[in-house]
This record gives sequence, C-alpha cells and structure tokens, in this order.
Amino acid sequence: MGTVTEHERTRAALAGAGSRLGELLRAVSDPDAASGVPEWTVGDVGTHLAAVYLAYTSLVSGDGAMDWGDIPPPGEGTFAERITAINERSVTVFERERRAQVPEFIAEQCETFLRVTEGMAPDTPVAPPWYDEVPFTLATLTGLMLSETLVHGLDVARGARLTWPIGDEEARLVLGQSMPTMMTAALDPVKAKGVRIAFDLAIKDGPSLAVVVDDGTVTVTRDAPPRAYDCRIVAAPATFLLVSFRRTPIWKAVATGRMRAGGRKPWLAMRLGQLVVSP
Repeated sequence: MGTVTEHERTRAALAGAGSRLGELLRAVSDPDAASGVPEWTVGDVGTHLAAVYLAYTSLVSGDGAMDWGDIPPPGEGTFAERITAINERSVTVFERERRAQVPEFIAEQCETFLRVTEGMAPDTPVAPPWYDEVPFTLATLTGLMLSETLVHGLDVARGARLTWPIGDEEARLVLGQSMPTMMTAALDPVKAKGVRIAFDLAIKDGPSLAVVVDDGTVTVTRDAPPRAYDCRIVAAPATFLLVSFRRTPIWKAVATGRMRAGGRKPWLAMRLGQLVVSP
C-alpha cells in the first residue's frame, strides 16, 4: 500500500472541515451577531466563505463563474490593500435575503473543487489574481482553502457562541501546504527594508520553516538544510495558525506553553508578526 501524501491528507481534511462548516452555519441562530472579525457579522463571515469557495473553485474549473474585472491589476497596491479590497467585495456576493442558501452553496462548491482537482498533480500551477504575481500551486490553494475554513469557522463560532475545534493535524497541513507561499506574499517590504533576520520556525511534530528576511525580501524554505539562525520559534500547530491570523494573542500562547522562543536572539520573535502582515 502506498503512503498517503500530505496533499491527499489536506484534501481529506478540507472535505471534513467543509462538511463541519455547513453544520456550523446551519446552527447559527442570529446571523446579525458580531463575529470574530471586526465590523463583520456572523452572516458576513459566512458570505465571505461562500465567496472564497466560489473563487477558488472557479479558478481551478475555469467555469467563468467569478468576475475578476475589479481586482487591481498586477503590481498595483500592497498585499494588505489587495486582500482588504477583495474581502470587502466578498461580503456582497450573497444578498441578505439569500444568505440562508450559503451552507448548501459552500457544500456544492467544496464538492466541485475536490472533484475537479482529483488526480491533478499537487504542483500544478494556478494563478489567483487577487494575490498579484505570487506563484501558487494546487497544493498551496488547497491548503489555503482549509486555512480559510478553519479560521473563519472559528470567527463564526465565536460570534454564534458555538464550538469549533481546530485540530493540530489540520493546522499542520495548512502550515506545510500554504504557509511558505503566504508568508512570502505577505511580507511588508517597507517594514522589512534594512532588516536581516533568520527565523527557524519549528512546528511540533510538523514542518520546519526557515524564514529569512533580507533587506525587504523574504525566502521561506520548508525543511531547509542546517544553517545559523537568529531566533528559533517552537509552537504547537493550531496555536501558531491562530497567532498568525491574530485570533490568539501571543502572550496567551506563551503563557500556556504552546509557543516559545529561543536561539541567539529570542526577543526577535515578536518581529516576525510585524514583518509578515495579516489583513
């Protein structure tokens, strides 16, 4: 029996998380309640997720269901500005009176995405226009869909006062499949100007990422060969995922022993979240 690849495990995790998301959204009693995202209601987050699933599925299927016309052209706007613009648009995909259809719509889009991409090589290139010219693969896109589902599912659950567990294995898949690309895309080149720091990011029982910031640029290498680092960050998978997306404060992660810094300059750990933005 052959081994199950990380990409295949990510696909399975996405199928499971997508199903859980539908159940969560159907259990929401007040879609107008404040969510875990400032200025968004629980219903807004659900609509955003519907837009995410539509966009990613349209991207791989080529069905033309998504109009990319109002996305800023390549090279225009920072990463944060581009993502903020697309997020603002995403909550308008479903009008208020149609939001009850969101759970079923997400289920359909998730099934279509997994069906269309079944058997495709993980390194198949894809080009999400909202991420400018950052090179993406199918594996990255699948991991990012899982990330959106997990993190925004938590936003819905917090607003609706429902439970939404995020397992460490799910988080490991996100961090291994999509985090290297997303950290590269999300570097703030202005804040990183003149900065030279090498971070060793070690995820418990998961991938290790060498994050090297060098005067306005960054390279993120998974399971890199040995080298000297300025700062080593060791973290539990789900904790690092939530800290990365500003859903859990760093002090809480440190206080609970699920995240710690070491190396020659452990105090530099705080700089990572300042250099890599999270819109």
